[in-house]
Amino acid sequence: MLLIILYFFIAIVVIQLFYYLIVFAKFSFAKTQEISQKNIPVSVIVCAKNEEENVIKYIPLLAEQNYPDFEIVLIDDASSDNTLEVFEEFEKQYPNIRLVKVKNNEAFWGNKKYALTLGIKAAQKEHLLFTDADCYPTSKDWITAMASQFTKEKTIVLGYGAYEKINNSFLNKIIRFETLLTAIQYFSWAKIGKPYMGVGRNLAYKKDEFFNVNGFIDHIQIRSGDDDLFINQAANSENTTISYLPESFTFSAPKTAYKDWFIQKRRHVATANFYKTFDKIQLGLFFSSQLLFLLVPIILLVFQFQWILVLSLIGFRYLVTWIIIGFASGKLKEKDVVYWYPIIEIILIFTQINVFVTNIFSKPAHWK
Repeated sequence: MLLIILYFFIAIVVIQLFYYLIVFAKFSFAKTQEISQKNIPVSVIVCAKNEEENVIKYIPLLAEQNYPDFEIVLIDDASSDNTLEVFEEFEKQYPNIRLVKVKNNEAFWGNKKYALTLGIKAAQKEHLLFTDADCYPTSKDWITAMASQFTKEKTIVLGYGAYEKINNSFLNKIIRFETLLTAIQYFSWAKIGKPYMGVGRNLAYKKDEFFNVNGFIDHIQIRSGDDDLFINQAANSENTTISYLPESFTFSAPKTAYKDWFIQKRRHVATANFYKTFDKIQLGLFFSSQLLFLLVPIILLVFQFQWILVLSLIGFRYLVTWIIIGFASGKLKEKDVVYWYPIIEIILIFTQINVFVTNIFSKPAHWK
């Protein structure tokens, strides 16, 4: 019986090494990108609902981008605070700001996808660049960096949406590591030719891609997923590329309480249930192999069965994964979280289990 468990453990390690050495290495060891000024017309789209404080801080950073031809489409999704009034002041201040006012619609009440659809239709440029109201770009060359990755064939660009660093906060390290690992996954699969998600904090595509799949209509009843479900449907090996230029990053404030972050994770996991079958399988296999890698060797080590081989496999797997994640973290400027990798990985695995179980018994809330 122990021999069967050993073979099973070896298979688990092989699966993990496949993900890291074959899939994730595609991004970790990718060549450095360069900015090529293309000056294509761009519509930056920001949808906000009750984001008065954030839009006051961040919209000027978008308006002051170093880019020759862009507009900003501000969508007020029936806010009950002063977001609309702030947007109206910005519209007077900046000539390239276009305002879209969304009123509550009984059929689509509280659905961000409905508001975004109105904003996309109002946009006058063919290339759309999305970010959230609580996000800000790392530089004045954000539009330039993201737009530089568009080509005639590549009409979807997946960007990196980072979270701010908070000193002396271990939760912050967990959140940022999880964001790093997620980016490694969707960047790597995109490079392989199997893109499956993107983040609305930093995402770009041509307007044609939106209308080619009839927008969000196939998942309009799902409140979340204006970013990842759209990419899961519209992206493919021919039309999708990635941007990991440091100038192309966006930042947003992370959750500061575990409970709030856990609620956010519940929404993300619930949305992933609607991915294509292949994507659900590969994500499920990766998580399952992570969990089993932690649990199965405990049995072998308790009985001291081939313990030298077991420890060698554990050590080799950690060495490989640490190297792959380390190179990726350098590209995404997240090196400080990698030092805590083994501990954070364990925490994330059991958090994921908690999320799965909790989502079985109750549905997570979406949009404000």
